Amino acid sequence: MIPDDVIEQVRESADLIGIIGEFVELKRTGSDYRGPCPFHGGTHRNFAVIPKKGMFYCFVCHEAGDVFTFFMKKLGMDYPTAVREAARRAGITIPERAGPTGPDPREPLYQAVASAADWFGRQLHESPEADGARQYLGSRDVTLEQAQVQGLGYAPRGSAFLDAMKGLGLREDVLLQAGVTVKREDGTLAPRFRGRLLFPIHDLRSRVVAFSGRILGAGEPKYLNSPETPIFHKGQLLYNLHLAKHGMRKAERAILVEGQFDVLRLTLAGFEDVVAPLGTGLSDDQAALLQRHTPHVILLYDSDDAGLRATFRAGDALLRHKLRVSVATLPDGEDPDTLVRKGGAAALEGVLKHAIDVLERKIQILERKGFFGTLPGRRRALDRLLPTIRAAADPITRDLYMSRVAEVAGVRKDVLEREVDPKQQPTAPYRPLPPVTALPSSAEKSLLLVMMAGEPWRSKVVEAIDPDEIEFPAYRAVFEALADDAPDRLDETAARAYEGLQAEGLGGGQSTPDALFEQAVNWLEARRLDRAIERINREIPLATEDEKARLANEKKRLAAERNAKRPTYGIIETARRKGAPGT
Repeated sequence: MIPDDVIEQVRESADLIGIIGEFVELKRTGSDYRGPCPFHGGTHRNFAVIPKKGMFYCFVCHEAGDVFTFFMKKLGMDYPTAVREAARRAGITIPERAGPTGPDPREPLYQAVASAADWFGRQLHESPEADGARQYLGSRDVTLEQAQVQGLGYAPRGSAFLDAMKGLGLREDVLLQAGVTVKREDGTLAPRFRGRLLFPIHDLRSRVVAFSGRILGAGEPKYLNSPETPIFHKGQLLYNLHLAKHGMRKAERAILVEGQFDVLRLTLAGFEDVVAPLGTGLSDDQAALLQRHTPHVILLYDSDDAGLRATFRAGDALLRHKLRVSVATLPDGEDPDTLVRKGGAAALEGVLKHAIDVLERKIQILERKGFFGTLPGRRRALDRLLPTIRAAADPITRDLYMSRVAEVAGVRKDVLEREVDPKQQPTAPYRPLPPVTALPSSAEKSLLLVMMAGEPWRSKVVEAIDPDEIEFPAYRAVFEALADDAPDRLDETAARAYEGLQAEGLGGGQSTPDALFEQAVNWLEARRLDRAIERINREIPLATEDEKARLANEKKRLAAERNAKRPTYGIIETARRKGAPGT
């Protein structure tokens, strides 16, 4: 067992040009080196060594990889032997560590996915059916050579993929377990990817472990990822991290974008520190992965409403891992791809230069929307800012955040501190409502059913409800997916919730969307008001006599508003005052 950090040290230290130069006469061409391919025996300089990426690639036979791959393919070494040989040449001693002996049982899966990646790459270059994919790349200003170096491929329709894999001797059960085929209802296998442009997904050892396929015509989903397999867990990898981790360490930052094409465009423009999640929101595992390689992440998402929601969700995940988080704001109507295509790297550098802290970006947006101009607005602004303060695991960052929010919202810092950390709050003579929280969760379901009824109700819900008001995590994910019109990007748990909602529908027409909308919004507003009352009750014991009077009046006003929104609250409050059992 060779430790991963040692493998990375060897890969970074290896003299790729010197090692390959022992077998190939290389000549410098710009930032790369070219020579005849040592694998297919060509005489033209179609073989490229790219030191910046630590890789080689042949534009004819499509052999590709890093220094370890070169030893394996050229000299027939297995992976550990290749690592040890590269370490010997780099003067690095590999520590011996006890571990399992014998071949890795997952090796057939790695081989199956690697074979598929090689075959898909050839189809993009050679297949007549891939002409549409080649034209699409051309329309996005990506040359076929650039696509080949990045490992892009094309999955044709029909049975050609299965025939090719069978010809290579790959077993059907291995292909299925590797996630490149699916089983039909009749038990036969079919290719998982058909008619799609494929982006290979690599693990940290630069092995292809999965694919993300973009459909080129009409159809859903727009992007289709490989399923979870023994070698691929999408919440634990980031697209392009196998290459970007080196640039991230040098730049002491990572640029996090939304999708693979954004990564491709920025990489081609010379940015070496760009990564993306794999079709879903940034997970805690992915945030932890970034924390291992960089202290600072710049979020470069679209600046529309959907992009901002994704930005702040990712920001909170990163803050929980003590990362410094900045937000770069793109011009209206631009995404990273279009910005770089129009203005080149300089245009993006200007945007990155003006990136601001994630909390400051939230405050900026709330100020522009006028939230701080009224008392109710400030309360709702705090509801949006508190999750980011709580997410800040670094104590200095959290303290700075609390000072800034107290200043902008006009609240005392000590009150804000108690709100941020309820465990520090003294016990107040107030008992919370009995367990009616299931009712608002029913309201959350009702809102989702209304959204699924289509327009204009979907827009009405998005306008009226902030995602943070949805407490049930799976429902919140469905809410955001419906708001973004991207239900295909749900994770497994949220997808099951979505399917259950689809099956349930609006109750056979028993309730109209408008009626459900009004009832659900009232429930959620009542829940928010009850929380405000609870906050006041916690503040009263610490207040002066004048403040107590003011707080009592505010509590009375909020209770009346809450009871009007949901009369059941008034009944429960009466029961509490009478000392009813369970209250």
